[in-house]
Amino acid sequence: MSSYQTLSDHELFVLMQDGDKYAFEEIYERFNGLLYIYACKMVPDREDARDIVQEIFVYLWSNPNIKIKSQLSGYLYTAVRYKVFDWLDKNKSRSNYLQSLENFADQGDYVTDNYIREREFASIIEKEVSLLPPKMRLIFEMSRQQHLSQKEIADILHLSDKTVKKQMSNALKVLRLKLTSFLLLAIILMIR
Repeated sequence: MSSYQTLSDHELFVLMQDGDKYAFEEIYERFNGLLYIYACKMVPDREDARDIVQEIFVYLWSNPNIKIKSQLSGYLYTAVRYKVFDWLDKNKSRSNYLQSLENFADQGDYVTDNYIREREFASIIEKEVSLLPPKMRLIFEMSRQQHLSQKEIADILHLSDKTVKKQMSNALKVLRLKLTSFLLLAIILMIR
């Protein structure tokens, strides 16, 4: 193995391409520390810098048909630089994703809570409407669900406009009384 130390980078690279693991080990020994220092200057996390350098060496060993147009050292430093760029892009995407997820978590809770509250409130309103006297409930539903005017309801049910108006007024009073206590409770819970 000591004979490998006297070989040039190019000679080691040619031997490594032929599958000589000792040549690869010598290349690793020559450049690992320097490439790690180089990566640390660009990447704040030392473990990430170490991983970047390791990926370069894994790629170098796994791809024996690599063509290097310049010196091996230049190739390795360039490979580290490009790996760092990839790492920065990936971390930027990851941080953008995490920020987006954090924003959703912050705002999503409110959206979900509001949706649940709306559904619960709608359910309570439906329950209270179903408890109205039958004629009052029918007039209220025709007005609010079918969006009919008082005149149209009066014509359909053969009632006077005044009767329809009075029934609507009574229905709204009943619902207002029953739902006010619920609304106050909901507001108190939301403030907490």
